Amino acid sequence: MRIIRGKYGRRRFTVPTNITARPTTDFAKENIFNVIENLVDFDDEPEALDLFAGTGAISFELLSRGCRAVTSVEKAATQANFIRKVAKELGADNHTLVRGDALRFIESSGHAYDIVFADPPYNLPGFAEIPGKVLSSKLLHPGSLFIIEHSKEHDFSALPGFLEHRAYGSVNFSIFRIPDPANTL
Repeated sequence: MRIIRGKYGRRRFTVPTNITARPTTDFAKENIFNVIENLVDFDDEPEALDLFAGTGAISFELLSRGCRAVTSVEKAATQANFIRKVAKELGADNHTLVRGDALRFIESSGHAYDIVFADPPYNLPGFAEIPGKVLSSKLLHPGSLFIIEHSKEHDFSALPGFLEHRAYGSVNFSIFRIPDPANTL
């Protein structure tokens, strides 16, 4: 796993072979972060949430680019242990790991984030309902950015707040922005 840019940029970590997660490719990660950087001012030190964190690659990229705090939610012990190890090696004291079910976290958390990134397993039962659950949860506030990684089989453009769709090879992202009534012209 490689952190592409920012204060931890160019750092590499060897992912254990028994991790079952499907990490976002470096190509897709680099491109989606170029989009995110045009939508979010990292100088404002946003707070971010990484649902279905897997190896934590997105979490650490968010931290590296200037998030004041990042919460990673990961259920699998092997992945959670790897995330914990990398956070310790980086000295990332502004990182929180929640070892638990991301769907339960969506339902139960009352905390809102500036950026929410979700990369559920593509074969997860009920995958198509996840964006709607996040959009109707308390995880987002006006102005929040929500990104979900998905296969080409899904089209989330009819959901509220849909901003754009991006595809990088076989990796697709749908991007949402929660409308902020205070910033409408």
